[in-house]
Amino acid sequence: MALDSVPLGRTGLRVSEVAFGTWRFGRENDEGDVEVGRERAHALLDAYADAGGRFIDTADMYGAGRAERYIGEWLAERDREDFVVASKIYWPTRDDPNGRGLNRKHLRHNVDEILERLGTDYVDLLYVHRWDDETPAREFMRTLDGFVRDGKVNYLGASTFEPNAWKVAKANEIARREGYEPFTVAQPRYNAVNREIEGNYLDMCRDYDVGVVPWSPLAGGFLTGKYTRGEEPPEGTRGATDQQFVDSYLTPENFDALEEIEAVARDVGATPAQVSLAWLTHHDQVVAPITGARTPEQLRENLDAADIELTTEQFQRIADAK
Repeated sequence: MALDSVPLGRTGLRVSEVAFGTWRFGRENDEGDVEVGRERAHALLDAYADAGGRFIDTADMYGAGRAERYIGEWLAERDREDFVVASKIYWPTRDDPNGRGLNRKHLRHNVDEILERLGTDYVDLLYVHRWDDETPAREFMRTLDGFVRDGKVNYLGASTFEPNAWKVAKANEIARREGYEPFTVAQPRYNAVNREIEGNYLDMCRDYDVGVVPWSPLAGGFLTGKYTRGEEPPEGTRGATDQQFVDSYLTPENFDALEEIEAVARDVGATPAQVSLAWLTHHDQVVAPITGARTPEQLRENLDAADIELTTEQFQRIADAK
């Protein structure tokens, strides 16, 4: 298994067809234990790179900055130019009333912190993690454009704006009018059961040539096949402990989609998780779904989705099941 490269929207960059998400790096659970520590984080990054992976996704608030530090330490032993690194900015990372959102003070402080933790002079892609209603869009687009002009950032993206397509469009119209760098990549939640971006949001992305790099491709684990209609969720899963997850995912219509995915998985000799990822890699507007993992073995299994060929009929069966 070797990941192919695909165009990252209209940036001119090429990235791996499956991105590696690092939101578990340095993350503390409710008991205070770190979910993925430095050693395992580096093993996961090794497994991703060994499979030909070159597109690493992180954020300044993942693991309170530890995720970026782990990545930076790992990159220090490699050629930085071999990798496309994306990070995100918005959430507070310090105790400061101005230390959140997209105001200029916060953006300028945190972009330098991101670069310091990653041990690099630039990030390939910087997402704004949320829209900021308190900062005028013209102001934050001007500040972000300055990062590109200064060489600290190569391209800009918008993360988790779904289903508010108008916000990306508004920012990009301001950028067009003022000569600023626009958002060229979007990172919405999208998978076979979360379909809220279909319609206006994807239409906006197509119209503005915005590449789509979706998060949560396995719907928080629902699409891995660990849940069965009419049965109690397995002990220790989110379905057994999180009522919001139950209300959002363990629904009759979602099980319709899951059961179709399981049928296709039997047809192609793959797991439901692999077919769910393959469904996204076959989507004509998706650049690269972002997959995470707790272990290198789990990551390699997910990356094998890149080798699965779905027919048009199989793709459509899943699309029509929700």
